[in-house]
Amino acid sequence: MRWKRVEVKPEEHLKIPTFPDSTSSDQLYDHYFDEYVSSILTERTPQTKPLWEIHIIKYPTTNAIGTIIFKLHHALGDGYSLMGALLSCLQRADDPSFPLSFPSRVPSNSQHANKNLLKKLPSFISTFFSSMSDFGWSLMKSKIIKDDKTPIRSGYEGTESQPFTLSNISLSLDQIKKIKSKLGVTINDLVTGMVFYGLRLYMQEMNDKAKISNSTAIVMLNTRNLGGYQSVKDMLKPEAEGLWGNKISFLQVSIPKLNQTRMSNPLEFVWKAHEIIKKKRRSFSVYLIGLLLQLEMKLRGPEAVAKNIYNTMGNSSVVLSNLVGPIEHMTLAKHPISGFYFTMTGGPENVNITIISYVKVLRITLRTLKGFIDEQKLKLCMEKAFEIIFKASMEIPDKN
Repeated sequence: MRWKRVEVKPEEHLKIPTFPDSTSSDQLYDHYFDEYVSSILTERTPQTKPLWEIHIIKYPTTNAIGTIIFKLHHALGDGYSLMGALLSCLQRADDPSFPLSFPSRVPSNSQHANKNLLKKLPSFISTFFSSMSDFGWSLMKSKIIKDDKTPIRSGYEGTESQPFTLSNISLSLDQIKKIKSKLGVTINDLVTGMVFYGLRLYMQEMNDKAKISNSTAIVMLNTRNLGGYQSVKDMLKPEAEGLWGNKISFLQVSIPKLNQTRMSNPLEFVWKAHEIIKKKRRSFSVYLIGLLLQLEMKLRGPEAVAKNIYNTMGNSSVVLSNLVGPIEHMTLAKHPISGFYFTMTGGPENVNITIISYVKVLRITLRTLKGFIDEQKLKLCMEKAFEIIFKASMEIPDKN
């Protein structure tokens, strides 16, 4: 298959739905909005035209006076390249002449950089065998080993064509930073631990035995060695060809079980997530998986790679993906943006969790299989997990 240049007809890509009239309250439009979003999550993008759509919803909901949805096929690129293109269309609300800025990335600790080779050798050997173990386990999870059937994994085939619902949780970044400071972990460690704890609370409420089931999270990653998003102008330069397309890999992380110790001290979930992520960072299994996907793409084509990723997701319980958002308020064509989020569609997983920051808010989006997942209960469990972790961390005395 090859890309083919075609004439774009904007009217074929622009969707403006009409909802029934509502005179009582905005809450009614929330229902119509949810139903509309559920329908476009399930619909396949027509392949007889360029693979993108823009939906303009001119009805108020409890969250905004209007909504714009960009539906973009993964064939156009991964989350990193698509988000970079989207953010190029937006401006800073305070001063459009300045570019958007993003949270700074603290460089990894390099205190061991000056160690001699002999002292590094044991660490290198440990990392090598750990990486090989992770890589082998990933291959087994993709091909053979399946997670247990639980309240977050039905085990049914073909669920990607069934209806899904979206729900959102907004958390204060200031509160998250307070917890981070108390526990001495990263924001990524904290949010991952909180999500794992929330999932186990939900599983326990739905089926007590599920709290100790074998469940795995697939964490999607971008493998480009770049410090931030690139503008469309930069992405269209001849030397920037590598900024487009799918440069992805994934981590398979076992969700910690809700044992007696973690029930009495939920902060164990955060510290366990910190331990797992620290170990995975040292491992180069992510790059081996990325290279394997690229090799498979060249030898067997995109359908084989898509099937591989599909099977990997289907054998696991939940898919996680996170992106960094701007720290200033934005506008689109001079319209202020109160909030934004993203999700992924078309996968066999019953629970998909995406995370993005915007100004002082971290938004967690849950895409859940309708009729199988109780999305309101799952949302409440996630919020409860954050509240418990926040309260427990605030009880830790400050270090002098």
